[in-house]
Amino acid sequence: MAARKRKIRHDENTRDKIQASQIVNRLTKHILGEVDMPASAVSAALGLLKKVMPDLSSAEIKSETTVRYVARMPTKASDSKTWQQQQRPAQTIQ
Repeated sequence: MAARKRKIRHDENTRDKIQASQIVNRLTKHILGEVDMPASAVSAALGLLKKVMPDLSSAEIKSETTVRYVARMPTKASDSKTWQQQQRPAQTIQ
């Protein structure tokens, strides 16, 4: 493969992500039995992974939800007789 004319420069964050993905790929291959790793290599890989990736088990999420309700008020009745007619339960047809 020919060398690139313009070299790609990754920032520190991108390099960390690439390294973390390589560690995860290696551990996945070990779990699937494709690669044999001694116990010391597995613990070293896990230690490096903890340095590069955040520990999500200790993350705490706090949120506050505000709910607003809209209530329709009945129209104002001019007198008590009109109010009683408006508030009377609907009659069911049997």
